[in-house]
Amino acid sequence: MVSGSHSSTARAILYAFVANFGIAIAKTWAAWLTGSGSMLAEAIHSYADTGNQVLLYLGLKQSQRPPDAEHPLGYGKLSYFWSFIVAILLFTLGGMFSIYEGIHKFNHPEELSKVWIAIVVLVLAILLEGGSLLGCLREIKKVRGERPFGEWFKHTRNSELVVVLGEDIGAQLGLFLALGFLITALVTGNPVYDAMGSMCIGVILLVISVFIAWRIKALLVGRSADPEIQEAIDDVIAEQDSIVHVFNTITIQYGPDTMLAAKIKLKDGITIDAAVRDINELERKLKARIPNLKWLFIEPDVSD
Repeated sequence: MVSGSHSSTARAILYAFVANFGIAIAKTWAAWLTGSGSMLAEAIHSYADTGNQVLLYLGLKQSQRPPDAEHPLGYGKLSYFWSFIVAILLFTLGGMFSIYEGIHKFNHPEELSKVWIAIVVLVLAILLEGGSLLGCLREIKKVRGERPFGEWFKHTRNSELVVVLGEDIGAQLGLFLALGFLITALVTGNPVYDAMGSMCIGVILLVISVFIAWRIKALLVGRSADPEIQEAIDDVIAEQDSIVHVFNTITIQYGPDTMLAAKIKLKDGITIDAAVRDINELERKLKARIPNLKWLFIEPDVSD
């Protein structure tokens, strides 16, 4: 059976929200005490990520609204819209501010104080973010099933999980960089290394945000269903003795739901009533195999 999982996505978002919010408060306190630019950049990063989780959850809930007269295919693509907004916010609030703060500290270096506090906070943040990342990977495992991770990541249409995964990986990279540069600044007594850490964190956030935005752009424009779903559709159609040829099939992903349009050739000489029964039977089998196949448009024809 092929299906999506709202619950897995919601749990991954919750893990990230709790971790980021707690870490953001701790980083703000440490940045205030130490005067560290890297720590301030990390605090802004965590606040941005916390807000991003709220937007992702908002998109997830709005995408489940039922169709209406103005939106006959539902609101599934709202999840892509909010994921795209998150990518932009990650770029502006996280990446650009971190680079700005790094340049400012580089041009006007200030002595650091109580660096050990920042180091302790960063180590704890690494552990908490690691827990969030593991939680996200666990939820991804439930969704991808037996498929290799690389194949799932390449073909997935679940924008929320991609965003959460990108944020978690970016957060871990940023934390390790901040820790490394802060320790270097402490050992050498040169606060310029702390400023360099802030700039490096900003660059990582920019790269991740551009990558996420590029992935989601295809979903906003309109992308076919996951290859696993398309393969399941082909298998069900191939099992039907009444279908002698498939001219074409078109799938489009709308958030968690899928639309299918297919043109088929039925056996010669059957009545209209028999054709209707065969098509209805095909639709029942497709929906039983693929629960998130929400819209089906089957067209019988003799030529393409």
